[in-house]
Amino acid sequence: MPHDHSHMTEIEARVRALESLLTEKGYIDPAAVDAIVQTYETEIGPRNGAHVVAKAWTDADYADWLARDATAAIHSLGYMSRQGEHMAACFNTAETHHLVVCTLCSCYPWSVLGLPPTWYKSPPYRARAVRDPRGVLAEFGVTLPEGTGVEVHDSTAEMRYLVIPQRPPGTDGWTEDALMDLVTRDSMIGTGLAVSPEAAG
Repeated sequence: MPHDHSHMTEIEARVRALESLLTEKGYIDPAAVDAIVQTYETEIGPRNGAHVVAKAWTDADYADWLARDATAAIHSLGYMSRQGEHMAACFNTAETHHLVVCTLCSCYPWSVLGLPPTWYKSPPYRARAVRDPRGVLAEFGVTLPEGTGVEVHDSTAEMRYLVIPQRPPGTDGWTEDALMDLVTRDSMIGTGLAVSPEAAG
């Protein structure tokens, strides 16, 4: 879950050990590494996805294309997957909220969301997102109206998912660039909502 970092995979443990060794020998600065990872995790990668979402919000033809063939629509903006997987776009509505998980490992759309967050790879999230999606959403601070259903999508090596959050009210006439600032990484996984204009300041 968001605050549970106690579960570390064998690969993560090896990476941690290698980082410690390189730090000890003076080859890397841990703070600099953390800053680079944070940038890719929260800024560079998710900005690609935010561009896709903002374009879908402002261009009905693009939104229709994204719904029919997300892989081609996303590639048209220059965001190409190196793994060759297909993409599917899941549009949130008042009736349905979409949540993405990878129950077997941690398949994730790097080309549009950057590096996956630690919690996405954690066993508690991977297990509970399927069994108790509303409980998981509540832990992320998302409480849905009673009439809104939750649909969980399980990513695979062949198929990755991008959630298109609902466009916040009060944003008529906003440019794509301005709208991009309302789209968070979590809103494109489904563990968050788009930021309201008031919250964005």
